[in-house]
Amino acid sequence: MTLAIFDLDNTLLGGDSDHAWGQFLVDQGIVDADAYQKANDYFFEQYQQGAMNVFEFLEFALKPLSQHPKAQLDAWHQLFMKQVVAPMRLTKADALLKKHRDQGDFLLIITATNRFVTEPIAESMGVDHILATEPEFIDGAYTGRVAGTPCFQAGKVERLNEWLAETRHSLEGSYFYSDSRNDLPLLEIVDYPVAVDADEALTQYAESQGWPVISLR
Repeated sequence: MTLAIFDLDNTLLGGDSDHAWGQFLVDQGIVDADAYQKANDYFFEQYQQGAMNVFEFLEFALKPLSQHPKAQLDAWHQLFMKQVVAPMRLTKADALLKKHRDQGDFLLIITATNRFVTEPIAESMGVDHILATEPEFIDGAYTGRVAGTPCFQAGKVERLNEWLAETRHSLEGSYFYSDSRNDLPLLEIVDYPVAVDADEALTQYAESQGWPVISLR
């Protein structure tokens, strides 16, 4: 079964769910507005430049999960899905997922954004599996720490290889769709890399390699 692998933010979604969740926390008055928004924007800019310290970011991003009960977090996430994620959904992205599904491919989302934010989104898209950065969860609560290797840059390759070793899947004939220079390590190892609404650095590299450059917007 062929793997069709997809980045989530700014690839299948017309926006970044990680940054948007932070903005949602600000808008709902759940965090200190000025300080949190400033930090959220700072890390997003660093990400876009390919210069983000992922552990520094995760210390920031996962902290609010540790400060509230899981039931409250889930209730907020349901509102987040309706108010924020739904408008980010892309008709062409859904069509691309359907194309691969109809071909009998295995649909895998691999994302740097943590599982709490992204798993409900992946489920709503009907994909087969998701690999995401794992927030540590002990005794029914988030600790604010990351568990294992963050699913970011070369970490995506590491996490994917671990998953491949645990399953019967392989990268033979595989696709990977992404918008970001941060995903070059994974784009380099699949058979069919595709740049989707890509940043400038990835667009230039994809064109130099003869990779398809497409838009789902």
